[in-house]
Amino acid sequence: MDHGGNDVTVTIGTLDDEAGFFVADDGPGVPREERSDVFEYGYSSAENGTGLGLAIVNNIVEAHGWSIMVAETDSGGARFEITTASEPDQSAAPSSTDRRAELRRS
Repeated sequence: MDHGGNDVTVTIGTLDDEAGFFVADDGPGVPREERSDVFEYGYSSAENGTGLGLAIVNNIVEAHGWSIMVAETDSGGARFEITTASEPDQSAAPSSTDRRAELRRS
């Protein structure tokens, strides 16, 4: 992972209270004062960053009629929550622990 170093864990799962999913990591996170800017084209916290990554993600999310927000994990890492509908369909959806996947790059 370019922004988090070589030993970052990425966790993907479903949201508990809304229809959607999250992508979170245990890296350095996104400072609160920068959270409103991270989806803008050209924004990058990396010296050689293009500022395209999260702007493209935001365009994809909006093209589906979804919404995205950035938050913080309990460990201080970044958490991106993508809401896909106004009401979750709990009848067919497995629990977040059933669908959670963890990826580690060492």
